[in-house]
Amino acid sequence: MENKFDNNDNSNINIREELEKYLIHWRWFVVSVIITIILAFVYLRYTEKTYKINTTIIVKDEKRGGGIASEMAAFSDLGLLSGGKSNVENEMQVLQSRSLAERTVRRLQLNIAYINEGRVVKSNLYNDTPISFNFVKRVFDFDTIRYTFYVKNIDENQFTLLNEDKEEIGTYKYTENIETVLGTLVVTKNQEKPLPTLKKLKEEKEEEPIRDVTVEIFPVQKVVDDYVKNLQIAPTDKFSSVLDLSLLDATPTKAIDYLNTLVTLYNDAAIADKRFISEKTSEFIESRLNLITEELGDVEKSVEGYKSRHNITDIPTELGLYLQNTNVYEKQIIENETELKVVTSMIEFLKKSEPNELIPGNIISSDASSNSLINQYNTIVLDRNRISASSTSKNPAVIKLDNQISAMKASVMESLITLQSSLKITQKELASKESEIKNRLSQVPRQEREFRIIDRQQKVKEAIYLYLFQKREETAIALAATDLNAKVIDLAKSSDKPVSPKKAIILLAALILGGLIPFAIIYLRSLLDTKVKTRLDIEEGTNLPFLGDIPHSDNNAQIVDVSSRTSTAEALRIIRTNLEFMLSHTEEGKAKMIFLTSTFPKEGKTFTSVNIAATIALSGKRTLLIGLDLRNPRLDDYIMLPTQGVSDYLLRKEENIDQFIVKVDGYDNFYALPAGTIPPNPAELLMGERIGQLFEELKNKYDYIIVDTAPISLVTDTLLVAKYADTFIYVARANYLDKRMLKLPNDLHKEGKLSNMSVILNDTVTTKGYGGYGYGYGYGYGYGQEMETEERPWWKKLLNR
Repeated sequence: MENKFDNNDNSNINIREELEKYLIHWRWFVVSVIITIILAFVYLRYTEKTYKINTTIIVKDEKRGGGIASEMAAFSDLGLLSGGKSNVENEMQVLQSRSLAERTVRRLQLNIAYINEGRVVKSNLYNDTPISFNFVKRVFDFDTIRYTFYVKNIDENQFTLLNEDKEEIGTYKYTENIETVLGTLVVTKNQEKPLPTLKKLKEEKEEEPIRDVTVEIFPVQKVVDDYVKNLQIAPTDKFSSVLDLSLLDATPTKAIDYLNTLVTLYNDAAIADKRFISEKTSEFIESRLNLITEELGDVEKSVEGYKSRHNITDIPTELGLYLQNTNVYEKQIIENETELKVVTSMIEFLKKSEPNELIPGNIISSDASSNSLINQYNTIVLDRNRISASSTSKNPAVIKLDNQISAMKASVMESLITLQSSLKITQKELASKESEIKNRLSQVPRQEREFRIIDRQQKVKEAIYLYLFQKREETAIALAATDLNAKVIDLAKSSDKPVSPKKAIILLAALILGGLIPFAIIYLRSLLDTKVKTRLDIEEGTNLPFLGDIPHSDNNAQIVDVSSRTSTAEALRIIRTNLEFMLSHTEEGKAKMIFLTSTFPKEGKTFTSVNIAATIALSGKRTLLIGLDLRNPRLDDYIMLPTQGVSDYLLRKEENIDQFIVKVDGYDNFYALPAGTIPPNPAELLMGERIGQLFEELKNKYDYIIVDTAPISLVTDTLLVAKYADTFIYVARANYLDKRMLKLPNDLHKEGKLSNMSVILNDTVTTKGYGGYGYGYGYGYGYGQEMETEERPWWKKLLNR
């Protein structure tokens, strides 16, 4: 027989063959998928469900034309919007600040959790808790402690309190002061809240409700960190000042309260900042008004006294003609002196002010540049105060703002000094003009001149007084009309369905995982398994003809007989037929010498030798089975044989070989020659001429001689007698011999050490996908008998093993 398979075709992949490796184990996939689906349902049943809670707000952002700023446009002429401007990015940072989150956590007491201990999982009661913990007096490190209380036997009047080690502290009544390691505790009963584990009647059977609550105290900063980390803030649009605040939580009501309270506290803080500016401005104006009022009163008294002393009634009417040309200059002088005094007051205030103190805004009406600088300075101070409230002075942002404040304050001071210098220059020019007028009025009575001085002071004081009084009213309006920094568009609302775990994704993942697990196992087993399994492995590893395979048999001690219809018997008959092709060139009239060997022991070499000899004998040929494995004879495992045999014949030259040959019971033409006593020098015996004489003598008496030799990889015995063989059968055991060892028979064949060699694969599994071809042997044509089958356990039937 010629091998029709070429090793060069190994790279071709048979897709059907690869699929059959997995399809044959379809039961594994079904069982794996069922198990993973069940585990997925268990996971979905007991995993805590998380919901997404959203709220939408619009923040004041004049850079983008925010909606809230437009609502205050009616007051723009009064300068009410000249305060600090906000933008979306800054407000997002404020909303995500730790200080704001901490105030929210403390207001809602979220560091105290009320837990219902279920059979499998815990659940957070929050609003459904029947009791509330209030620590009226706390230890100094209360905010950093992690502690657990257990409240048992809760009824209408009292309860039992246990400590962290579940040791009973005592039984107490509600509203009673309880001294604990965390401070003085007062437990109140929530009358309107249901008991946490109060269940409805199930299957019409009333059960006593379990009235136990676990109270866990968490460090405040840990709770704050969790909320800061989980809070997501994003603008709804790139050019919009609308923000979407979202939070993931297993207790929707708690997250809803958190978001609503967070926005409320954020607005309160923004209103407080705006009120702070208005109050500071109002305080400054009020102090200046008091001073101007006193000065104005003094000037008016001077006017009254001067007129009384000099009996002056209506000097302007009398001198109207002279003063007609001087009104313009006097008006300018008054305005100049007014502005100069205001600027001087602002400079004095700025020198005495604290480093981060706000500057009264919108006081200097004639210089838009100075007003703009003051407004920018106040905006930076407010930003710095808000950021420093949630960080330290070493924060890079605070340092940066401090530098900006210092630079801006210097700019304001420089602008005011420049303005003051400009007003003084203007004052000098006006004084020069006034000197000219005085020269023109040299004939005016001294009383008029003196009165003008007093009257001018009175008008300056009145102008300052009216100006400050107007600003005080504007500031009062701004203080009363302080608007919210964030307008709530949608109150916090929870999603109807949990966002995690996602049922569809979990089930899909379980389905995929259920298919991947057996696939990976089969693939890895196939990848790591280097054992010979099928004739394809033989044909890929060698160029030797393949005689056939012998399927697995549970009764290896039984040899074939004329009535055998097992798969093993049918396989041996096929091998017997194929063997004739290997012996077609042997000499006629003499026995055909068939030698069997293997790589290692326990590959079924002796079993194959016995059964091939029995199969040939059943065909009517005189068949002799010789045990030539002198080191480890195994023929007596299958046939009743004497203890003496080949080795005894070779040692005793006068002996007759026929006395060692026995006829096998139950067979007409089956004879056996045992190996005999194990000699100390088997190799030397097989090297002698007497072994050749033995084969020549026996070839004339039998039609077939089957020789069971030693394993070829362990000893040299087989190579010593190889020259006497007409054909060699190399026995390889499936799932036992490593594929890499197939190089040995291939090399022996190429080197001509074992002539006319073929291969038999022993102990194969005939099930499709396990090395077989999906069919067995033993068709039973004309015999009316079915092939013997093995009764397998139920789990092997389920997994198709």
